[in-house]
Amino acid sequence: MKTRHLLSTMLVLSACSSRGPEPSTPKAAAPEPIRATVWTDKGELFLEYPPLVVGQKVRFAIHLTRFSDFRAIKEGTCVVHLNHEGASEEVFPCDPSTHPGIFGANVQPKTPGDARMSVELNGRELTERFDVGPVKIAADSASAQVPEENAKEETIAFSKEQQWSLDFGTQLVAEQTLRESLRVAGETLPRTGGEANVIAPLAGRVVLERNLRIGAPVTAGIELAGIVPPTSSASDLATLQLAEAEAKVALDFAQKDRERAERLLAAGAVPARRLDQAKATEATAQARIQAAQIRLAQYDATRNADGGEAGGRRFIVRAPISGILSEASAIGGSNVEVGTVLFRIVDTESLYVSGIVPESEYSRLRQLSGAEIEMPDSTEVRTARRLVSVGRLVDSATRTVPVIYEVDNRDRRLAVNQTVFLRLLLTPSAKSPVVPESAIVDDAGRPIVFVQIAGEKFARRPVKVGLHSGGVVQVLDGVKPSERVVTKGAYLIRLSTLSNQIPAHGHVH
Repeated sequence: MKTRHLLSTMLVLSACSSRGPEPSTPKAAAPEPIRATVWTDKGELFLEYPPLVVGQKVRFAIHLTRFSDFRAIKEGTCVVHLNHEGASEEVFPCDPSTHPGIFGANVQPKTPGDARMSVELNGRELTERFDVGPVKIAADSASAQVPEENAKEETIAFSKEQQWSLDFGTQLVAEQTLRESLRVAGETLPRTGGEANVIAPLAGRVVLERNLRIGAPVTAGIELAGIVPPTSSASDLATLQLAEAEAKVALDFAQKDRERAERLLAAGAVPARRLDQAKATEATAQARIQAAQIRLAQYDATRNADGGEAGGRRFIVRAPISGILSEASAIGGSNVEVGTVLFRIVDTESLYVSGIVPESEYSRLRQLSGAEIEMPDSTEVRTARRLVSVGRLVDSATRTVPVIYEVDNRDRRLAVNQTVFLRLLLTPSAKSPVVPESAIVDDAGRPIVFVQIAGEKFARRPVKVGLHSGGVVQVLDGVKPSERVVTKGAYLIRLSTLSNQIPAHGHVH
């Protein structure tokens, strides 16, 4: 019984082992979608769709980006157009966008053959028509083919969702004529005639109508201060008072003498000359008393803390040029000597920038064609107004030669004696491709750029750079005009290539 059971078990196992696994029916692989990228001045269209077959409904994935900030289009209506030569146009509206930047459309062509496709967008953020170009519509699925892409270089995938979520931007490679430049350190200086020391023209007491602070603007001819000169006669009060009293007594005597002379002349007792002498003596006495009173007033003014008016007898000190006060040493009520510097005025609307050029670069100064000043508070550069002078003597201590340019500073962004960098522009070069400085990425010591081949494909290009000027870089080799390079987010694309794990790529359609 036990033997019979063992035999039956072996027969069952043998039967099971002889039956192979049931064959599985392979699933047909979905065709690779056709992709198209269209750039305009205002935005970008990145389109994915299956091969087009007459009568078959296919789903279009439409990705729309605006170039104002390289963000996804959130609102708007789009329409897919198919234009056949000699046939009516087919129009397929898009569904409302459920994800920012992505629109879907069901397209079911009715006419086979060649057609021209375009996508039209109308919205508050962007209104544009993207011309996709010629497409083929197959008569049946068997004849539908996906165009082969000729891979000329290795590309890097970077999805639209990644681009929209990061600080990303691109720009066309342009052609521009650059000038070779020489960057040197420099210093801002007051221009010739743009600096003046206001000195005391005579000794005396300073009178200030108002307190002028350092940095205050002044205009040419404005009153800065007054100076009351000291009395030229004895400076003690008793002597001045005595002189006034004597003048009064002399005037009283002269008046009485003149009256007496008038009576005698009327009586015929004296000649007319006697009256004339009396009048002259009276006028002299009158002048002496006026002078004595003025000296007394001047004495009082020079002893007052504020200087006083001194009876109007003071010298006015005026600003010789317009500018700002860089120094103000005058103190109201203080005594000053002749030649004392009261104020210093500097014109800051127009400055000189003196660049220090090494003597080894002196021969290149023959090619000078302009200059730019790098503003210290930003990446902006300012064009110099004119060349003032090129030094002809080498400084024996620093072995440098000065080059001086004049610069417009009416916005007051440059201070006097400020350290800046002066970019000396030499003879212009030939027209060549240029890219923004932000597009250049340092890849292990070698400059590279990332060129956008399609909506989500980028190529890493080593480049040979040349001149730098005004925020752009000359590219001698590596890119061509009208190619689109990444100007924002290029370093992030480089980091994605260094990752050992390739992120999953896909869209939410």
